[in-house]
Parts: sequence; structure tokens; C-alpha cells
Amino acid sequence: MARTWLITGASRGLGRRLTEAVLEAGDQVIATARSPEQLDDLVARHGGRIRAVALDVTDAAAAYRAVKEATDTFGSLDVVVNNAGYGNSAPIEEMAENDFRAQIETNLFGVVNVTRAALPVLRTQRSGVFVQFSSIGGRVGGTPGMGAYQTAKFAVEGFSEVLASEVAPFGVKVIIVEPGAFRTDWQGSSMEIRPVGPEYEQTVGAIHRYRRDTDGTQPGDPARAARIIADVVRDDDPPRRLLLGSDAVASARKAAEIRAAETEKWADVSRSADYPADERQPSRAAPMDIKASTGSAARDGLAAPPALPG
Repeated sequence: MARTWLITGASRGLGRRLTEAVLEAGDQVIATARSPEQLDDLVARHGGRIRAVALDVTDAAAAYRAVKEATDTFGSLDVVVNNAGYGNSAPIEEMAENDFRAQIETNLFGVVNVTRAALPVLRTQRSGVFVQFSSIGGRVGGTPGMGAYQTAKFAVEGFSEVLASEVAPFGVKVIIVEPGAFRTDWQGSSMEIRPVGPEYEQTVGAIHRYRRDTDGTQPGDPARAARIIADVVRDDDPPRRLLLGSDAVASARKAAEIRAAETEKWADVSRSADYPADERQPSRAAPMDIKASTGSAARDGLAAPPALPG
């Protein structure tokens, strides 16, 4: 049975390749972009199975209209892909405030806007999948020059974890996609690189040079990645986080090892923040039933969240 997709940022990069893969699989798609005319060739080739729609994801009202376009045109909405985004690389100290805020607006609040617009549809029909594009930088972080971008991606992952816990009882799934380096225009026209002052030449400047020298040789194949995503959304038990690319897997493993070692090294200090055993009070709260949740707590086999941080 054909599925209906809504894909943001569908005119280029992984969004474009995913749109092509979805259509090749026989599904139908609302493909959104700031410049939807860039999708005219797909519209001409696939006719009524694709509708190209103008969408600025920072406009919440426009996001609701795009969702309505999907249900009005195809009668349903099965997969929502939050892919639209861009990078702006500069040192945190040197990045203009409006540039920092603009990345948060697009890369984080754009995801929030489209997700909130689609939630009533997926919740009511009690099915569907959200595919939230993050980055390996949204799991690992620490890349010089990417302060605003990785701030947004870390936030997208936290937002998506909470979303997954909230919508699991409705049969709605959430997949966080964490790509590594792919041979798209992300390091080119989709990346704004600003001049760097001498103080940050050895850190941010080095990253800029590395990107320039490696662009076009990235190991990731966007067409293969798109087909993987198109297949994974059909799985009855998809991963919460989907790493894409061998470099992403290697980075995630290395980061996990470093964090585990640091946790163990400082565990006694961390535990010492508790009240002494003879001063602790028994909890009066009943255990929380999270069996229906597919969130990280349930996946880790916890009977209830060990803490509720702010």
C-alpha cells in the first residue's frame, strides 16, 4: 500500500534523494522547499504522486498549511521527514547574534513547527512515523565552528526523545537520523563559512580547510542513505537513532567509550552528591508505568525514570 510522505528541504541533498527514493518505491509525497520550482522535473516525471509546495519551516502557519495539503491531496499522512536545515560555521565568539538565532530558528524551531502541525493527524489516525534529521554532530558534538548548528541538533535529539515517549501510546514512531559526511552540497552551497580571526585559526580555521579539501570525497552515498531511510520506516521496530555512514558509526562508538570512561572515573564523586543513606526519605510516589513507551528509559529496561531533570 502506498504511503504518503511530507518531506521538508526536498529540493537538494539528502532531502532530494529521499524524495526520489520514495517516488521510485511507488509512494506519494508532499515535497516542500523554499523554491519548489527546483522540483519541477520530478513533478513532470511522476505526475500526481508528488506535489511541490513552498514552505519556510520557520513559519508555523505555513507548516499547518503544508500538512493540510497532504491530507487534502492524498487523504492521509504516514511519514513526516524534518530534513530542512543549513549550517553556518564561525567561532562562537565571532558569530553574529542574528546568525546564531537564525540557525536555531530553522534547524530547531523548524522541526518543532512541522512536528506540531502533523501531530494531530498522526495522533488521530494512531499511526505514522516522524523522521527527524539530526547529524552525528547532534550525538557527538564538539566540532569547532559549529556551535549554533550543533546546539540546534542536540536540541532536536532531546525534543525527539520526549516526542517519542509522548506519542508511543498512539502507535506513532520517531526515528532520529544521524548522518556522517555525505557527498551532497552541505559543505558547499548549504554551508555558510565566514572568515575567521587569527585567535581561532588553529581550530575553526583548520576545520574550514578540512571541509574545503575533502568536499567531493565524503564516504557517504546519499542515494544509498535515502533508500535505507525509505526501507527503515516500514520496519515494525525501527531504531530510535539511525546512524548513516561508516564515519558516523566510528564517531559514535568512540564518543561512547570516552563518556563511559569519564562516567566511571568520576562515579564516586557523582554519587557523593546524594544524602547519606541514613538521611534518605522513602518516596511516596507510585512507580510510573512506561511499558507503552518506546523512549530511552523503556529501551534500557527501567521500571520508571531514575530522575526528572529540568
